[in-house]
Amino acid sequence: MPKINVYLPDDLADAVRETGLPVSPICQRALELAVRRITTIRQAVLSDVDPTGLAELLPSFTARLVTVLNLAAGRARESGSGSVTTGDLLHGLLAEGQNLGLQILNAMDVTPASLTAPVAPEPPAAPGGLRFSAPAAVALELAVGEAIGFGHNYVGCEHLLIGLAGEPDGAAGELLRSRAVDGKAVRRTVAAALAGYAHLRAGSGDPAAPPALLNAVRAELAPLVKRIEALETRLSGGA
Repeated sequence: MPKINVYLPDDLADAVRETGLPVSPICQRALELAVRRITTIRQAVLSDVDPTGLAELLPSFTARLVTVLNLAAGRARESGSGSVTTGDLLHGLLAEGQNLGLQILNAMDVTPASLTAPVAPEPPAAPGGLRFSAPAAVALELAVGEAIGFGHNYVGCEHLLIGLAGEPDGAAGELLRSRAVDGKAVRRTVAAALAGYAHLRAGSGDPAAPPALLNAVRAELAPLVKRIEALETRLSGGA
């Protein structure tokens, strides 16, 4: 059987040794699930986009994210396009109106209403009927990868936002990065949002209202922003 080395942080490695966890079976199971999810999204993005079957085809996608994909497909059909582009995906994210991705944008001081989803055409990932464009397919696969990286058993709109911001060739990513919304920044903000949400729930026992969540995210991000500003100041002084 082939051997794959897995490197762990020192504190986690010590904890694993102390608990005596069966590392190999756990890693095998985690990798099996990750491979299955990536394989599923790769098959999905190369198939015709059928709104009636998206929820069944992508069972790990949240209901909101499925709605986003349906809105994106609807926009593509109305425009007469043969592909669902990253611009269509961003349109769906904005049009859905209630997802965590929009709260992430607000936390990054980007008002969702100030964004206009691009209409630039993008080549389809595969020939056929209505398909995802090549950049949109990459963004969706990145979203699944981000969910796996966070250890989440679902793929949500916040993961799609990271995927769109990190995908290098699509019009949506270009627009987002022009507003300082890049993949790394979104990932940090999502992590802070989830940490803040967990903190608020632990304190109140109830899900946080959007304003409270926004304040929690900004509070979590404040130390990071200060460190970045200090680094920028030192770099500017040394220039």
